[in-house]
Amino acid sequence: MARLGEKNNLNFHFDWNQIDSILLDLDGTLLDLNFDLHFWLEYLPTVYSKKHGISYEDAKEMIISMLDAEQGKLNWYCLDYWEEKLKLNILQLKKDTAHLIQVHEHVKSFLEAAIEKKKQIYLVTNAHRKGIKLKMQVTQLQNYFDGIVSSHDFGIAKQEQEFWGQLMKVINFDKERAIFFDDSLDVLESASKFKIKNIVAINKPSTKIEKKIIPGFINIENFSQALPL
Repeated sequence: MARLGEKNNLNFHFDWNQIDSILLDLDGTLLDLNFDLHFWLEYLPTVYSKKHGISYEDAKEMIISMLDAEQGKLNWYCLDYWEEKLKLNILQLKKDTAHLIQVHEHVKSFLEAAIEKKKQIYLVTNAHRKGIKLKMQVTQLQNYFDGIVSSHDFGIAKQEQEFWGQLMKVINFDKERAIFFDDSLDVLESASKFKIKNIVAINKPSTKIEKKIIPGFINIENFSQALPL
């Protein structure tokens, strides 16, 4: 694994001939995290404040507090959990803001190149199935994948080692010949602990925020740095 300060060029680090399986996170990795940040930190507090007759600031503080309490846990990603917790139709509210769902630049070129090289491509995400369905409807990325796996299928978040064991039972990939892309440090560390050989951090998950180096992993801003395969 490359350390900080080393050249962030995938072709310098990886021989794509030695990689069979590409495991990809969704939000912040393939898709611009701006949609999720706007939804949870701006749009949802606005709706919640109007419903309960409180200020936007108070609503935002309450929602952030609730989110912080579940961060890194499966509930943090579960639309059913938040619908019950907030008494709001979260999926419908996401549909109301779906115009903000965007595929990161260079993602489709990377996926097309991976298909041409006959790599196995799997979406491996903590996102809830309802949210995945909406985002696939908007982006039409589903046809690029050999499989789509949600941590909700197992009831275990990617941050937990048990998730990866369950994943291997489903898609049977070789850890030595797989590469994993994600933007969350705790997930990247979990994949590293599971001994996935090739791991890459996306350090600019949202187009609206500055890139932030993720320590201990090869960092890229976008998938142009993963080309050519």
